[in-house]
Amino acid sequence: MTAWVNGSFIEDGEARVGLFDAGFQHGIGLFETMLARDGAVLDFERHLERMATSARELRLFDPLKTEPLAEAVQHALAKSEMRDARIRVTLTAGDMGRPFAGANAAGAKPAAPQPTLAIHVQPPTRYPDELFENGVAVAIAENRANPLDSFSSHKTLMYWPRIAAVQRAAEVGCAEALWFTVTNHLASGSVSSVFVVKDGALRVPFARGEEPEGAMRAPVLPGCTRAKVIMWAEGEGRSVERANLAIDDVLAADEIFLTNSSWGVLPVVRIERHEVGGGKPGPVARAMRARWLA
Repeated sequence: MTAWVNGSFIEDGEARVGLFDAGFQHGIGLFETMLARDGAVLDFERHLERMATSARELRLFDPLKTEPLAEAVQHALAKSEMRDARIRVTLTAGDMGRPFAGANAAGAKPAAPQPTLAIHVQPPTRYPDELFENGVAVAIAENRANPLDSFSSHKTLMYWPRIAAVQRAAEVGCAEALWFTVTNHLASGSVSSVFVVKDGALRVPFARGEEPEGAMRAPVLPGCTRAKVIMWAEGEGRSVERANLAIDDVLAADEIFLTNSSWGVLPVVRIERHEVGGGKPGPVARAMRARWLA
């Protein structure tokens, strides 16, 4: 494994962030998880542009320069000597505690924080083939995604609710938890995007930036693998609809599958006690997974 922190390579066991780092103290930061295959980072530009967009919209940094960031990621991948790898890029606001507290007390303008940038390269997670051949079960998350929360559609470090939902799902034999919005429309998985298939057509929740004019902000991250699957499906002449999907739409689906950068395409065959697609992966999920593997 290879760790790169603020321009220097550091042994994994020696990698540190400061006590006053905003990512550690307040969860102020962003991250991206990418997959390298045969020495190339998949969807590289899309991942970095998504981080730059979030940094700007959430007022973390503006602008975040993606070119030197891309060079750093490629340098770390080369240093690791791995052809296939999982790459995690973490960006925090750095040390905000003391200068901001002092500025508030003195009534002065706060000093600009110095960011912390960490890149971690490690072997990719190997998932059993049976997960994709047989499909998985998912649970319904107890929490709800809120369109009024401007952070909910970004990949921030505030991930505890998502991880907690996955942990609760695992306790009942499920691999993922589906999130609905406060208006009871499908949003996403805890760590994935969701596709619903009906009569051969793909249906997906609106993601950030896809909302109809005049609609509320979609509390859904625009997934990188999601974008690729939509492109492949449309390229094959399949219908892809972005829509507000209720629980009845989900339960009536012929197929459901999840996407993210680690799994690629993962079929869902059960929602808690409800069987999907006769309990086995459907043809659309299998076709999209074959495209991803290729």
